Amino acid sequence: MNEITRSLRGNSNAARDIAAHLHPYTNLKKHESEGPLTIVRGKGVYVTDDDGKEYIEGLAGLWSAALGFDNERLARVAYEQMRQLPFYHSFNHRSHEPAINLAEKLLAMAPVPMSKVFFANSGSEANDTVVKMVWYMNNALGRPAKKKIISRIKGYHGVTVAAASLTGLPANHRSFDLPIANILHTSCPHHYRFAQDGETEEQFATRCAEELEQLILKEGPDTVAAMFCEPVLGAGGVIVPPRTYYAKIQAVLKKYDVLFVADEVICGFGRTGNVWGCQTLGIEPDILSCAKALSASFLPISAVMVNERVYQALKTESDKIGTFGHGFTYSGHPVAAAVALETQKIYDEMDLFGHARRMSEPFQRHLKALADHPLVGEAMGVGMVGAVELVGDKKTKAVIEPVTSAGATVARHAQERGLIVRNMGDRIAICPPLIIQPAEIDELFSRLRAALDAGAEELRAAGKFGG
Repeated sequence: MNEITRSLRGNSNAARDIAAHLHPYTNLKKHESEGPLTIVRGKGVYVTDDDGKEYIEGLAGLWSAALGFDNERLARVAYEQMRQLPFYHSFNHRSHEPAINLAEKLLAMAPVPMSKVFFANSGSEANDTVVKMVWYMNNALGRPAKKKIISRIKGYHGVTVAAASLTGLPANHRSFDLPIANILHTSCPHHYRFAQDGETEEQFATRCAEELEQLILKEGPDTVAAMFCEPVLGAGGVIVPPRTYYAKIQAVLKKYDVLFVADEVICGFGRTGNVWGCQTLGIEPDILSCAKALSASFLPISAVMVNERVYQALKTESDKIGTFGHGFTYSGHPVAAAVALETQKIYDEMDLFGHARRMSEPFQRHLKALADHPLVGEAMGVGMVGAVELVGDKKTKAVIEPVTSAGATVARHAQERGLIVRNMGDRIAICPPLIIQPAEIDELFSRLRAALDAGAEELRAAGKFGG
């Protein structure tokens, strides 16, 4: 930090942050001059910064705070578990009740029959674990060449080495020397951006499935092991695949004995209007990963569920080797597991998933109404998640140059108006806590529309937008 910045900020939270804290997903040079928005407390769907300004948290933190930002019951459960058993592990045949109870609960909730649950600490760790499981399984089955894994352009599966390789976004690969070997990417199922002229949603879905099959055949079916899909692509822009898409790609995967991995890290636990995005989109996975709303993000925890076929292969190979040589110190941490289990009980007792379904009607109505804004090319969503894409021309879908400038501008205007959203390029994502009420939905979209108006005016004045 330079001396000018230091003198301007003194010993504020911002100055101390700039001096000491390396931030994820941040322009590090820009951060030295701009500093952070420092949040000090939360209540319901609102958070408050260190200047006392209150914001509607329109992205539920990071797609994750389903219960909002305060819950005494979860705080009490964490405290009680810390007093009884603050830590124990799952290595070498050890266990504890919170992990056992949570595993049973997840198996009972699974969208299709699952056999076992493995715990990790984040969605990235969960998906990295799945990659290793898939490779381990195929070695167990005597298929050492069947190791390639397919994900999608604009898909997001995390930031560890393998998970970031699966992620189909350039910023997660550039200068990290990624992706690693054996990771393939197929078409992004975004009809608005990638359909050919006159191509219907169903025709586009058919082409996506054909391109997937061509990729498998090109690589060799005996070399392709699995495909990762988020039911709704999250960080890639909240992209809801077109009708018939999943039925068609699942048929291709079954044809060539390729496992389907459902990444439910964002979609799981009510976000799409059902418990799982798999149920909303018609997916029958072999493996499912989840995190985020598993504990309403009160503590870090994630899980991988595997079906019986996968488990039997893991079991056989671990017996051959002598151990399943994978795991984390904090896999199924008792405090995190206890909080996650209590979170699920709260969801059940307050019928949070039913509430989310009910709130999805006004949420989607407000979202779709933004399509009439001169800056908006597409308004897309399902359940309680959505996005708008900002364009320079509605007819041609032309982007505003430089790319990302429009999204950053609107997100800044939203923050000035007390609304936190996330711009992913020039798509603005909205994903509030599931506890949000109708009047709060109205206010969220009122602030967002005002931000779009202000953004359009600024971009027009700068000669970047003529709408």
